[in-house]
Amino acid sequence: MPRSLTPPDSPLEMRAQRFDQWYGSPPKTALRPALREHTLISRIIVFMITAIVTGYGVWHMLEVVGQNDATALQYMLVGLFGLSFIWIAQALGVAVLGFLSLVLRIDWTRGIKLKGELSSRTAVIMPVYNEHVESVFSNLTKMAEEIAASGKSWHFDFFVLSDTTNLSIVREEREAANRLRQKMLGRVNVYYRRRAENEGKKAGNVADFVRNWGGNYDFMLVLDADSYMTSEAIISLAESMEADSSAGLIQSVPRLVNRNTLFARMQQFATGTYGPVVSAGLAMLQGREGNFWGHNAIIRVKAFASSCGLPELPGKKPFGGHIMSHDFVEAALLVRAGWDVYMRPEITGSYEETPPTLTDHAARDRRWAQGNLQHSKVLPARGLHWMSRYHFMTGIMSYAASPLWLMFLVVGILLAWQASLYQPDYFPDAHALFPTWPQFDAQKAWTLLGFSAVVLLAPKVLAVTYALMNKRMRRGAGGPIALVVSFVLETLLSALLAPILMLLQTGFIGQILFAQDSGWNPQSRDDGKIDVADVLKRYSFHTGFGIVMAAITLWISPQLFLWLLPVWLGLVLTIPIVLLTSSKGAGKLARKLRIFLIPEERRGRKRSRSLLGRTLAQPAS
Repeated sequence: MPRSLTPPDSPLEMRAQRFDQWYGSPPKTALRPALREHTLISRIIVFMITAIVTGYGVWHMLEVVGQNDATALQYMLVGLFGLSFIWIAQALGVAVLGFLSLVLRIDWTRGIKLKGELSSRTAVIMPVYNEHVESVFSNLTKMAEEIAASGKSWHFDFFVLSDTTNLSIVREEREAANRLRQKMLGRVNVYYRRRAENEGKKAGNVADFVRNWGGNYDFMLVLDADSYMTSEAIISLAESMEADSSAGLIQSVPRLVNRNTLFARMQQFATGTYGPVVSAGLAMLQGREGNFWGHNAIIRVKAFASSCGLPELPGKKPFGGHIMSHDFVEAALLVRAGWDVYMRPEITGSYEETPPTLTDHAARDRRWAQGNLQHSKVLPARGLHWMSRYHFMTGIMSYAASPLWLMFLVVGILLAWQASLYQPDYFPDAHALFPTWPQFDAQKAWTLLGFSAVVLLAPKVLAVTYALMNKRMRRGAGGPIALVVSFVLETLLSALLAPILMLLQTGFIGQILFAQDSGWNPQSRDDGKIDVADVLKRYSFHTGFGIVMAAITLWISPQLFLWLLPVWLGLVLTIPIVLLTSSKGAGKLARKLRIFLIPEERRGRKRSRSLLGRTLAQPAS
């Protein structure tokens, strides 16, 4: 590689950490006492709501099945319900906390200096792997130009860190890097490096940068290949890191943009509308022991080098080998070493793209599922903060919840089938004076279903309520009526998609448990392609499963058939749902009807002609 494409070497040592031993003790900082009480109260609120709501739900389920002479299968049903319900109860707790913090304008950052005078050097790094070159460099060019225009370009260098294996793409990358270097000559430094071997995937790519050039920089801002950040966001993160000497990592909250299929537009609307409440709640819950999402975050380079070298996990893939979901682990190691990791959701101008179709989403989700389940080997690591272990457990449960839900449905259907086959024995004890009445209370079952629906919908209702109160969000969604209509349609589509995702993620868990490795393929960056034959092949099982479930439940009991209608209906309609949501035409029609609008689209006409700008520059209908 021509040396002109890279800066002078300034290596930092980055040793692999050990999980089986830890002798350090996190240093105390002056900032933590001011935040400890605030964070403690936030955690009490979330965990109390989770416990109370889950306890109430489990109590109702016990009343549904009856507690007199309940069978092992019935107790299994209650147990599976409780494990599944914790997940949605926790989401409610986070949403309540976030809603209160936004409405009451609670300052969770008290005691933190948020802005310092820039004197640092920051590397803005974009790891790429067989990506669409024009898309990558279009966003990168826009970011470099904005930084150059800010008057603070001396503080920032840009790096494209390539792990690309396709040689024709490599040639395009080099040419694009040279063009950008020439364009920004004398204004912003732009560098390009390609590794011959992509050892350790993205985590290894970033570690290679630190080991070669980390000594040149105080901070590094890590991007994904589809990331875009405004100069204001980039500078704000650098100033925040400069001001807070105890911060090891500060995470921004990326918003989803730049897609046109119905599936993508629905995702963009959901994150744009529900995201502020959820991220505010997460920021308060996590406090200074937060998490890392792998991109759109700024990191203190020396802290990262000294504490985040990742070892290989023992054993074979999929649980052994290189750590796939490296971001959670890196955040946990920074916290273990005494550095603060936290979110700054109020910093705007951070963006990424979403997969355009359910199929593309599932391909990425399969890799994430393996990475999150792999964290089961990191959970016992010595010295980790309990909050870091909580992050790992939450990540594991985000996928384990699907097979638990499926098992709950199967056990419930078996119990209903059993009840329909056998006459109840009112006198199981020959010496009993009074009969033992069977206790499956249908009325309480409907009450429990209603309660579950309220718990599921409450976080969205709180978020939409806040959006209606917020002028920028309300106008950005096309006005209050368009916002409410979009919320209703998103909720209905999400309800239909939920059982499809349940089967998909259950399949992922099964593949991982049977030692099938996901590999590491580049994410789809196009705007959705519909292959009807592929959709039929991929989702015929889901349709068949739904038809069988509907037929069995109708045969057992019309009430059970109606009770499970939200599940079997989504599965029966899987193929038309996938085709509809994958359609770019349906997405454009939704935009024309002012459905699933986001604020960035309505501000888009002011944007420039970058890849992001081309989409955002289209006038809102």
